[in-house]
Amino acid sequence: MTTQYNNNIRNIDPEKVTAERINGLAASIGCLALVGAYLTTGQIIPGFV
Repeated sequence: MTTQYNNNIRNIDPEKVTAERINGLAASIGCLALVGAYLTTGQIIPGFV
């Protein structure tokens, strides 16, 4: 009985990894800003009724 291994190794471009990391960081900062605005003003979008 022989076992075959899948040797299809994908190489991910370092630029894509960096772009996704920056995108995730920006999304995290946006979520923190949303929570901070809600905690300080009680509104999701301050000034918008």
